[in-house]
Amino acid sequence: MASLKTEAPDFKADDLRTQWLNEHKKKIRQLAETLSEISDRFEKLGSQIDERIQSEEYLNLVRKAFRTWDRADTDEKRRYVLNLLVNAGGTRLCSDDVVRLFIDWLNLYHEAHFAVINQIFHNSGATRFDIWTEIYGNLPREDSAEADLYKMLIRDLSIGGVIRQERETTVDGHFLRKNPRRSKALAPTTMESAFEDTKPYMLTALGRQFVHYTMTDTVGRLGSGDGSAGQPTQ
Repeated sequence: MASLKTEAPDFKADDLRTQWLNEHKKKIRQLAETLSEISDRFEKLGSQIDERIQSEEYLNLVRKAFRTWDRADTDEKRRYVLNLLVNAGGTRLCSDDVVRLFIDWLNLYHEAHFAVINQIFHNSGATRFDIWTEIYGNLPREDSAEADLYKMLIRDLSIGGVIRQERETTVDGHFLRKNPRRSKALAPTTMESAFEDTKPYMLTALGRQFVHYTMTDTVGRLGSGDGSAGQPTQ
């Protein structure tokens, strides 16, 4: 017993080292699988992307993206990084500066943000009520932590330029001002609900590009610029 007591710190240190090695062994295996899938998907795009994926500009994106991949806590976010690298190598829907912004968004946003984005992509014009009920089901109380979190998700994505409320535009794309509606009715006694059901939301143009780069299979071939895309992964 005395011997075990003196050796206990060594046992603990060995156990921590074993856990550390096992964790990194798992991550290295996941990295190998990710690189193998990227290679397979590049093969399907053909040799016309060789110059692009060997360029220093693209390799800079790879370095930045894999730092995000390494910090990701879930397979879902690592999958988005994989899609972005393949799509950035195989298409030119937007500039590399914008792709770097998308990598920053993958760092910044949580999977709960991505669930909201995915819902709006599939159901453009959905209200906050529609989005919540599709993802979570029953509504919580307005003064609950869940309602506070949901308002934060919508606010983050709106301020970040990923989503916005629907607005009418002119033929050349200018947003029309909303005419204030004057009402003689009494002002409401409660604040607007976190699950408001009259204001439709949609992705911004930048938000749609983010979805195409991160949540879909390959979006066409290099230089096609046709904006075609597969279906976002669920």
